[in-house]
Amino acid sequence: MLLDPQATYVQLRPSGVATELPGGAAFWSLPEEGMAAVGKDWLISEYEFTADWPTWEMHPDGDEFVYLLAGSVELLLEESAGVKTLALLGRGAVIVPRGVWHTAKVHAPSRMLHVTWGAGTQTRPA
Repeated sequence: MLLDPQATYVQLRPSGVATELPGGAAFWSLPEEGMAAVGKDWLISEYEFTADWPTWEMHPDGDEFVYLLAGSVELLLEESAGVKTLALLGRGAVIVPRGVWHTAKVHAPSRMLHVTWGAGTQTRPA
């Protein structure tokens, strides 16, 4: 079955089962208990960005794999020594370590694929 990762997210369970989930606004409007259940597994999702992220985010329970499929962004990672900037142009990937606050500055319309262990995710304004 073909999937559009912007419209259909995929939840990867430790048992090896992959489950399709509604993506986009439908995903983000799940009730709290639905989000809590999804957060205990890996989530694969794709997003299109035309503006800087409005928030910083942090995943305390797992690293995050962020893959730029197209476009131009700078990922900002807040480390103990200060903010580290990673420029991605065209395509490339970054592993954001668990517990590291991160955000993105978008320099050209971009598509990004995320593989996230979402449990406990926190956000704050950028």
